[in-house]
Amino acid sequence: MEFRQIQYFLSLYEEGSMTKAASRLNVVQPALSIQLAKLEKEIGQKLFTRNTRGLEPTPAGRQMYTLFRPVMSDFSRARDWISQTQGELTGHLSIGLIASVAEGLLAPALGAFCAAHPRISLSLSDGYTPALCKAVTEGTLDAAIINKPRRRLALTIHPLLSESFVLAVGKKHPPLPKQVPLRRAIELKLVLPTRLHGLRDILDSFAEAEGMDLAPAIEVDSIQAIMQLVEHGDYATLLPGIAVRRGVKSGALIAHKITDPSLTWQVVCVTHPRRQIGPAVSAFIEVLKQQAGK
Repeated sequence: MEFRQIQYFLSLYEEGSMTKAASRLNVVQPALSIQLAKLEKEIGQKLFTRNTRGLEPTPAGRQMYTLFRPVMSDFSRARDWISQTQGELTGHLSIGLIASVAEGLLAPALGAFCAAHPRISLSLSDGYTPALCKAVTEGTLDAAIINKPRRRLALTIHPLLSESFVLAVGKKHPPLPKQVPLRRAIELKLVLPTRLHGLRDILDSFAEAEGMDLAPAIEVDSIQAIMQLVEHGDYATLLPGIAVRRGVKSGALIAHKITDPSLTWQVVCVTHPRRQIGPAVSAFIEVLKQQAGK
């Protein structure tokens, strides 16, 4: 089994097409087919079946991908470490983010990071905390920015930022005082994430600790959809201040401080415990911290 064959296999698996994989690898399709055939002969199993949609991995192909994707990710990280010259960061960085961070920080953080480190290419994806943690564990993500978990994780946790939830309303909402007690806030016509969302889990735990029940009028997981409903209607929402920052700055939303109690939201970065955090990941975390503080 050759290193090149593993590279070809991973590209075929991820692209799902012989044509797309050949283009990605900058090789001709016959060469790709020959190496795949040699690999399948060596392991004694078919790795793909062909159908109208392209290449479909077999159970053996899926198992092989699960085993070798982390190995190749580790190789890429090691190569990036070694290839750094004159203090300039190079290589590729794959980061996962929860939607609330992506909504509030991603655009300015990307601009600052790419300007400071032009030789690093980025792959960014958003998702729920459990899925992002799974991707870090499997090696498909270098790091993930998630809600601080209440349960212990088998990942290394790096504190990132701490911020308060706010009560956000649009211009059509009846006027509210600058500070609103939590008990008053949950009596409003709320739009909140569903119970599958990490932010809702945090809000439910706060409410439960105060002997309260959250009964939102609408539940939707898209942070952007929540803010649109609030902006254009008479709804209210409870979200981290960072998630509504742009809406507040533009004047589309009004943020009120929550009291009795105040609600704190903590965000962390998680990495694999057996993979040393690289300078590129450290640099990206630092940029996020800087943007969060603005």
